[in-house]
Amino acid sequence: MAVGTDTPARRVRLCPVRYSELWELVDEVLGSAAGREIVATLVVGGLDNRTAQAALDDGVEPRAVWHALCDELEVPAERRWGADERRPAEPRAARR
Repeated sequence: MAVGTDTPARRVRLCPVRYSELWELVDEVLGSAAGREIVATLVVGGLDNRTAQAALDDGVEPRAVWHALCDELEVPAERRWGADERRPAEPRAARR
């Protein structure tokens, strides 16, 4: 592979944790079978009318794909991160 070649396989190797986290969230929040089907077939307006899989294949960041899916499916904010250990920490209050 030439240096600088940007193929889907190369992107996965560069960001393996982020992609694996996306699939964990899909399985946990949407269900493993249904979630995989949704990623493959649901056309999402927030992804320029592409499926989530097509957006990933085109290099869209997994985090952006996940949020677009959640917006399209109206997943409540409290469910978007699945298990508590993946939930981002709340911002600390500004010191005065």
